Parts: sequence; structure tokens; C-alpha cells
Amino acid sequence: MSNNGTDLTVGFITSSVAILLFGSNYVPLKKYNTGDGMFIQWVLCAAIWLVALVTNLILRCPKFWPFAMVGGCIWATGNIAVVPIIKTIGLGLGLLIWGSFNALTGWASSRFGWFGMDAEEVARPLLNDLGAGLSVGSAFIFLFIKSEVPNNTCSVDTTPLMTEHGTNKTRDPCPGYSWVDQLSAVQSRLVGCSLAVISGILYGSTFVPTIYIKDHSKRNDSIYAGASQFDLDYVFAHASGIFLTSTVYFLAYCISMKNNPKLYPEAVLPGFLSGVLWAIATCCWFIANHSLSAVVSFPIITAGPGFIAAMWGVFVFKEIQGRQNYLLMILAFCIILTGALCTAFSKI
Repeated sequence: MSNNGTDLTVGFITSSVAILLFGSNYVPLKKYNTGDGMFIQWVLCAAIWLVALVTNLILRCPKFWPFAMVGGCIWATGNIAVVPIIKTIGLGLGLLIWGSFNALTGWASSRFGWFGMDAEEVARPLLNDLGAGLSVGSAFIFLFIKSEVPNNTCSVDTTPLMTEHGTNKTRDPCPGYSWVDQLSAVQSRLVGCSLAVISGILYGSTFVPTIYIKDHSKRNDSIYAGASQFDLDYVFAHASGIFLTSTVYFLAYCISMKNNPKLYPEAVLPGFLSGVLWAIATCCWFIANHSLSAVVSFPIITAGPGFIAAMWGVFVFKEIQGRQNYLLMILAFCIILTGALCTAFSKI
């Protein structure tokens, strides 16, 4: 098999693994109370950093480029909204929306050379443009899918680890209650969809620093001259940016809570598992970017997880129900599949 054929095979296999894991990585957290999400996002990011550290050691510690951390900072900023999104509009619909805007931002920035990157060329530009357009267009259909997310209920099992001090014995009548639970149905949908769009745009920008370094490594007058062309070499710097930023946000949260943050011990291991799954999926995405190029991998990887998450939402969590919703989902998935095929064939 030629090198090009090998790259395509590796790219599509790693894309498939990334789709499966990205669509499932938040599932371990669904049955546990995560409060406002600030604690659990820090646990998740710690797991991501540890997986990246192991990957870095396996790769024999390639050169660390601090600018690649910026991509992690961008991702961590989008990630703090994940728990409110899941609580307001559900895992399936939330992932479908942020995945679509993730696809648009990541594809467009690579296709047209935004943010100082080189515009990427494909063998069949029309197919690539059509595929990306279909993937993004599916987002408008997802907005009409109604999800049913159960209200937060109080129980002994959801009591935070730290909710009181020795000087204050007043207990929170509903320990898992957060600002999200105070929203009306209309407000929840509006806030959830808005946060999903913002997170998607931030997620779509997460690879910009890495691609920028790779593009400028080919220029002798650049400070990045000679930098590695293998995307996975940047995963540790990327994860370091994620963990650093999430830690800053968590410390700011602790300060705002007057050193009385709500910590949920029962969600620690599920949160860690969620981070491990996400980190493995991201490593696969880095490899897919290298094998297929971002202009091809983005529409495929960002559109696919929505299907996986929606299946969890339909068959396990019962968030999406009703004949109309099912028909809209089938239509949306047909559009996504067509878009992914167009994008894939644009590379061949």
C-alpha cells in the first residue's frame, strides 16, 4: 500500500475511534450529581493531562512549544460550560449543537487560512465545501429537536464533600442545586443552546496554535523553524494549557465561593474516566489531522459524535423522545453522513 493509502487508512480509523469516544466520554458522569460543574471540569482536565504525559513519554519527550498551550486554554474555556449545557438541554442535543459549530470553525479556519495559518488544499474543493456545509446545516435541524432533561432532585448521595465549616452548621437544603436549576424551561433552552454555540466556536479554534506552528516551521525566518510536522508531538503542550487554565478557573471559583467550594466525591472517578476517554479521543484526532489534514478531519470527527451521543440520549437516558424528534434526528443524521462522505472523498 502506498504512503498516501496508509495515511488515509490510519486517518479514517483514528477518526472512527475519536467519534466513538467523543460521543461517549460524558456518559460516565450522567448518573452523578456534578453541581455547577467547576469541580468536575478540573478533575476531567487533570485526567487529560496525565494521559498526555504518558503519551509524551512514549514519544520520548519531543520539544515543548509553549504557544501550543494556547489551544488548550481555548478548549478549557469552552469546557467550563459543558455541565450547564448538559443540565439545560441534555447530552445528545448539546453535543449535536456544539459539534456542528466546532466543525464550521475548525474547517473554515483551515480551509481559508484564518489566524495566520496556511490555507489547506484538497483534491476536490467542491466536495469538501459541500460536505462542510451539510455538516453545519444539520445544526439548524438539531435546534428543533426537543430534549427532556429531568430536574435536579435532592438526595443524601448527592451531598457535596465540602458544604459547611465548623463555624457554620447551616446545611444547604438541596446540595446539588445550582444556578442552572433556577431557570425556566424557555430560559434553560435559550441558555443551553447559546452556551453550546459558544463552546463549539471555542472548540473549533483549539488546533489553531498547533497548525500555526507547523505551517511556520517551514519558514526559515520564523521562530518555529524546524518544528515537528507530527501533530501528536504537540499533545502534551496542548493538555498542559488545558490543565493550567482549568486550575486557574477552579481557583477563581474557590475564591468566589469564599473558600467553600462544592466538591462531589462520588463524581471523581467517573470524571476521571471521562477525562481519559476524551484524552484518548483527542490523541486520535491529532493523528487524524496529520494523516488527513484538518480540513478533512474536522467535518468528519465533529459531526460523528452527535450521532453517538444522540443514541445514548434516545436508548439509555430517554432525553429525546417522540416521533417528530426521531424523524428530525434521522434527517439530520442523513445530512451528516452525506456531508462526511463528501468530505472524505474530497481527499481522494
